[in-house]
Amino acid sequence: MLKLNIKDETSRLKALVLGTAVSNGGVPAPEEAYDPKSLEHILAGTYPSEADMVGEMEAFARVFEKYDVKVYRPEVIAGYNQIFSRDIAFVIDDLFIRSNILPRREKELKAIARVMEQIAPEKIITPPEEVHIEGGDVMLWNDHIFVGTYKGEDYPDQITARTNMHGVQFLRALFPDRNVKEFDLVKSATEARDNALHLDCCFQPVGKDRGIIYPGGFSDRDDYEYLVALFGRENLFHITREEMYHMYSNVFSIDTDVVVSERNFVRLNNWLRKQGFTVEEVPYAEISKQEGLFRCSTMPLIRA
Repeated sequence: MLKLNIKDETSRLKALVLGTAVSNGGVPAPEEAYDPKSLEHILAGTYPSEADMVGEMEAFARVFEKYDVKVYRPEVIAGYNQIFSRDIAFVIDDLFIRSNILPRREKELKAIARVMEQIAPEKIITPPEEVHIEGGDVMLWNDHIFVGTYKGEDYPDQITARTNMHGVQFLRALFPDRNVKEFDLVKSATEARDNALHLDCCFQPVGKDRGIIYPGGFSDRDDYEYLVALFGRENLFHITREEMYHMYSNVFSIDTDVVVSERNFVRLNNWLRKQGFTVEEVPYAEISKQEGLFRCSTMPLIRA
């Protein structure tokens, strides 16, 4: 059986699920787009090819092999997008929490049945129907659980709103000893530069006391200031609107001193190295055209 253990975002990674781009299904129709960035590339004729995305994900997988991380992959479903495993479930402590995801994506959970069969049934949590929550909105940091949400009255009509306040309250009830702090995110169905699809699109901790942040991703300035006060302004790498669009904050930590980042993120990668991190640079620009990057593609199961 798998002994799940995830207590933070950056401890030494031992096992995870990495999505797959094999048999991705080709270019979606515009009405099938889940986010404005995908729609932008569908309409422009620049949506990524399966071959390019498979190549990028295999480059990512080779980094895990280098660090002796156990990698599980989904069962391939023909003609189906299974890249973003972070959306479908996530682990906190030793609990595997299923996401209440968009109905069209239910198959993605079935594709990791072989992983779920190795988890004790009592450790698999299925939220009630009214709870909407996706792993990209959930981050662990010391005694905190950070949760991205959307508080607008148009939540039911906003396809980019993935985690509701029922999801926040659900985590508060499930983890009463943690400080569950929600962040109201900026959403847009039409402009990717003004859309924080998940919390990890505008913020992510790295190392033991550092972070990457985009102030414009937060609807309430006080939420941004909360993180500044918690981490210290000098410990936060501030990214621009354009850098947020390219997903600079969506890196992935293999250890407290090892970060996987896109090879074109020159300004960020230089800063990370100056902070003492080993930066594993991977080509992932084609994947990013679907408004997701390294963190979105992964579902950590065990960290030391």
